[in-house]
Amino acid sequence: MSFRNIHAHGFVRIACAAPRLKVADPAFNVAETSAMLRRADEGGASLCLFPELGISAYAIDDLLQQNALLDAVNAALTRLVDESRSLRCVAVVGAPLRVEGRLFNCAVAIHRGRILAAVPKTYLPNYREFYERRQFASGERAGALYIDLCGQEVPFGTDILLAASDIPDLIVHMEICEDVWTPVPPSSYAALAGATLLLNLSASNVTIGKSDWRHALCKAHSGRCIAAYAYSAAGTGESTTDLAWDGQAMIYENGALLAEAERFAPEPQLILADIDLERLAMDRIRQNTFGDSADLNRDRLGFRRIAFALEPDRESDLGLAREVERFPFVPNDDARLNELCFEAYNIQSHGLRKRLESTRLDKVVIGVSGGLDSTQALIVAAHTFDALGLPRENILAYTLPAFATSKDTKDNAWRLMRALGVSAEEIDMTPACRQMLVDIGHPFAQGEPVYDITFENVQAGARTSVLFRLANRHNGLVMGTGDLSELALGWCTYGVGDHMSHYNVNGSVPKTLIQHLIRWVAQSGRFGAEASDVMLDILATEISPELVPGDGDKPAQKTEDFVGPYALQDFNLFYTTRYGFRPSKIAFLSEHAWRDAAAGDWPPNMEAAKRVAYDLPVIKRWLGVFIRRFFETSQFKRSAVPNGPKVSSGGSLSPRGDWRAPSDASAAPWLKDWERIPD
Repeated sequence: MSFRNIHAHGFVRIACAAPRLKVADPAFNVAETSAMLRRADEGGASLCLFPELGISAYAIDDLLQQNALLDAVNAALTRLVDESRSLRCVAVVGAPLRVEGRLFNCAVAIHRGRILAAVPKTYLPNYREFYERRQFASGERAGALYIDLCGQEVPFGTDILLAASDIPDLIVHMEICEDVWTPVPPSSYAALAGATLLLNLSASNVTIGKSDWRHALCKAHSGRCIAAYAYSAAGTGESTTDLAWDGQAMIYENGALLAEAERFAPEPQLILADIDLERLAMDRIRQNTFGDSADLNRDRLGFRRIAFALEPDRESDLGLAREVERFPFVPNDDARLNELCFEAYNIQSHGLRKRLESTRLDKVVIGVSGGLDSTQALIVAAHTFDALGLPRENILAYTLPAFATSKDTKDNAWRLMRALGVSAEEIDMTPACRQMLVDIGHPFAQGEPVYDITFENVQAGARTSVLFRLANRHNGLVMGTGDLSELALGWCTYGVGDHMSHYNVNGSVPKTLIQHLIRWVAQSGRFGAEASDVMLDILATEISPELVPGDGDKPAQKTEDFVGPYALQDFNLFYTTRYGFRPSKIAFLSEHAWRDAAAGDWPPNMEAAKRVAYDLPVIKRWLGVFIRRFFETSQFKRSAVPNGPKVSSGGSLSPRGDWRAPSDASAAPWLKDWERIPD
């Protein structure tokens, strides 16, 4: 199976069609259906959903009870069955069917010349503009388990799931229009019984505001069921004697909209989206209450599973019919980003506020380096103290230069502290660090330019040690500044180092988000123009630990030279911890997100210089670094992190929160899968 084929990574492509039709003309309607089915098949779709009663048309009232029409429907279905023999794609169409002296509004699934099943509608609306009980019987009253249809014995009933034998986790349920508008849709039980792809064949005439309600239903229902929900409503060609139709079609996955058709379009509409079946299956495993709900409703889950072999194309590069954001922690549009920044900033502030109230302390101690993380922590502290009515002078901020501190970062630290009006001091850590190097016999103390990990950690440890002693002296609380990305990569000095504090507001905020939080605060102007200016200057500074001496003005080290681009590592982190994806799948997604800098959307205000592309070899290289650092060498640090609020939707790495893992685990299974990624 090809690495770049979607089926190698747990995806399946589905389509929703809003075809053109003619009222009570099954021959025309099936010709249009067949043409759109072929388009879906050519687009790599494994299933194509059509509207309710699309073979006959929906709004034809008592014509549905005319034998001439029903005979024409059967003939049209027979034609579609014949034409499906050469196609990979499953067709799910709507048709009226006669069964045991009753008429049922049915969903009919057809694949490679076989009718897989016919599922009748359960809930028949008989209010306002709907009078379906005049023509149809409810599927709940159907007695037959099998029917003869187009010369085949076909499973029939509302208790049917279609299970692909060759696509893991592809289990399909069909319901019709009104079924999803009820308090407990039939698909709720189907999902608890294992269905991952829920289909709704709909007619649903359009009225003002109804589209938004349909979206709300599909979004919420897909989220509750941890499933994909595809919806296709009648459109062009339906009778407008008393009603109108917009052809709304949409595909949701666990609450996220993947694709939507143009409404009121004059031409037939076909939308495609790739459903992540692995992601759905893993989320169901994580959310244990989903399984609990299945246990409590066991008596309602007696579904028949009808097996079929999909036999999809497993070799071609079919592309990926879904958006993969480069920055999963950072939205791509202004409105969503503004809301996220507002929430994250206030979560951090409220966390600190509660900690100060509970400890009855009115001072904090913080080291300010002029870098991103300490900047974000300091502005959170300023906001918190304003909210508590405490003077900002109670924020005891210190810049702590040592051997490798650059002029630019120290200047920015001072500018920021002054602009915010906090108590600002400088303590030169060079003598203390030099003395420790002398005491332990380090070569640097004898004048040798040895800048090893001992040299680096002496500086990090000395800074943290003095902050804790300052907190003792002033009866304050040491604020941590390290972020989620550094914690994931183990890029922090353990214990008496930047790893430790009394409370860390940044502990579950990734580096890629911190940059946007600072910019959001700067652009708001809430701390004044001077503070905003220095924040923007800090954003333009290279990320560096500043532990190896440079030329004096600029940092000598670039963190990303050691641990990789934070943009890629935050991507790896999100999909590892939030969804438990294997490395090869993360690389597949990362390539689609990062291979073309000109494709897709970027977060607002992203600098042009940072709009870069990464090819698969680069992605693979840094993913290998992430795997080793995350799974094998850094967990002991995460097992002993200070308190701090969970902020990011991607989770936290606190052992009291989202992530619990042994410190002595092997990365072997992840590295073995990583080797599958092409070089």
